[in-house]
Amino acid sequence: MLYWFLKWVAIGPVLRIVFRPKAYGVEHVPAEGPAILASNHLSYADWLFMPLTLPRRVTFVAKAEYFTSPGIKGWFQKKFFSGAGQVPIDRSGANAAEGAMNSAMKILAEGELFGIYPEGTRSHDGKLYRGKTGVARLALETGAPVVPCAVVGTDVVAPTGKMFGQWTRPVVRFGPPLDFSRYAGLANDRYILRAVTDEIMYEVMRLSEQEYVDMYATKAKDLAKAAAAAAKEQAEGPDSTPTEKKAS
Repeated sequence: MLYWFLKWVAIGPVLRIVFRPKAYGVEHVPAEGPAILASNHLSYADWLFMPLTLPRRVTFVAKAEYFTSPGIKGWFQKKFFSGAGQVPIDRSGANAAEGAMNSAMKILAEGELFGIYPEGTRSHDGKLYRGKTGVARLALETGAPVVPCAVVGTDVVAPTGKMFGQWTRPVVRFGPPLDFSRYAGLANDRYILRAVTDEIMYEVMRLSEQEYVDMYATKAKDLAKAAAAAAKEQAEGPDSTPTEKKAS
C-alpha cells in the first residue's frame, strides 16, 4: 500500500511534474507474470525513475542494514525502503550475492517484476561496464524473461557523490524481452552464463548508447582512484627533506 502511495501521491507526482521523464518501449514489459528488468546504473536516482514509468510494481534488493537499524530513524528508514519497492537481501545463503539471488527468486516466484543492475554498482564515468553473471543465473534458474532497460540522464539529475545536480529530462527505454529457455538446465555452466550476460549487456548498451568497457565497474573505479592518487602525488612533488639535526 505504501508503495502505491509514494508512487502515485507523494513522490511520484513531484518527479513527474518537475522532471517530466519520458519512456519508450513500455509495451515490452509484460502486463502480468514474472520478468527481470536488467538496467544500466548511472545514479542512485535510477530506482526512482525507472519504476515511475511502469504501471506495475518493480522490486529491487537492498542492504539489510536499511531494514534493521534501531530507533525511530531506523523504523522510518525501514518503512520508506520497503514502501519504495525494496526488500532486504536474504542472507540465509552463504554470502550477500547468494542472499540477493534468494530474495530475487522469491520475488519472481510470486509473479512480480524484479529490477537488477548487472554492473553491480554505479558507473563512475558514464560508461557501461561488464555485467556480472548473476542476472544470467537468475534468468536460467527461474525461466523468467529478461527485459533490457536503459535509464539516461539520471547522472545529470543526481551525479555520483552529490545529492543534487542539474535539471534534465530523464529518459527510460525498454527493449523486447529476451528468452533464454534454450539454455534451460545450464545455470551452472560458466560459459553459458557469460554468453547470456553479454547478450543482455549488448541490448542495454544499444538502448543506452553508452560506451562499453569490457571490465567490471568495481575494478575500473579502483584503477581510477589509483590514477588520481598517483597524479596528486606527482603534482605535489617529493616530500621535503627533514631538517638535519644541529651538531651538538
